[in-house]
Amino acid sequence: MSSLQDQLLKAGLVDSKKAKQVSKEKRKQQKVAKKSGQQVENEARAAAEQARAEKAARDRALNAEREAAAHEKAIAAQIRQMVAGNRQPRGREDVAYNFTFERKIKTIHVSEAVRDHLAAGRLMIVGLDDKFELVPRVIAEKIAERNPDAVVQPPADSSAVDEDDPYADFQIPDDLMW
Repeated sequence: MSSLQDQLLKAGLVDSKKAKQVSKEKRKQQKVAKKSGQQVENEARAAAEQARAEKAARDRALNAEREAAAHEKAIAAQIRQMVAGNRQPRGREDVAYNFTFERKIKTIHVSEAVRDHLAAGRLMIVGLDDKFELVPRVIAEKIAERNPDAVVQPPADSSAVDEDDPYADFQIPDDLMW
């Protein structure tokens, strides 16, 4: 079988002078490649190592992201399980109880006894899947360790008086419903 160069010469597409010049340059390039072949090989090896290292870093980041998502899913399942096992009844639901959740005022209807327990801090409200459930304080603290945003924090102690408060002289009634 003849080379491509020979075929081009026979077809008349390339003249012999041009073919010799091309083969001469090809030999020069091969000679230079032999002399500097070690450097080219090292550069290729270094590029391959760098690509491998970058791929490993991307894989580690992806694995960390997957593990974080799995961890969050496990925590959410634990919270659901704790709420389901320790949910408290709301009673006759004749009194509206207002609280703040995610900077919004929400309302649940509970009985007088349950409202008193909420006010005393024995029961706490947990936000779960767009629903609010009542759980004992101990369970709410365990849930808060896992996800502090799920537990509705009780109102702050109102005994601390601000010096610049213009209404400091006025007493708030204990039975005030807002």
